[in-house]
Amino acid sequence: GALEGLARSLAAEWAPKVRVNVIAPSITDTPLANRFLNNDAKKEKASLRHPLNKIGTTEDVAHLATFLLTDKSSWMTGQVLGLDGGMSSLNVIG
Repeated sequence: GALEGLARSLAAEWAPKVRVNVIAPSITDTPLANRFLNNDAKKEKASLRHPLNKIGTTEDVAHLATFLLTDKSSWMTGQVLGLDGGMSSLNVIG
């Protein structure tokens, strides 16, 4: 919550010269998440919590960050982008 508030505040203060957006990923397969994803059963359970039935990758986050760094996102600032396989916005019963 604090990072979201900071990003929105900075986006308002620094516009129009600087755009500020936040990437809010769900669990991502990195060394930091290893204790939650250290075997196949845990990975399967974590992936099933997401409507897209997968765990995020560093590449997923990098692709979104790349987009935000390009002019293709020039009409975007002060946004919190949930990169969570639909978990925060979809209610899928499997």
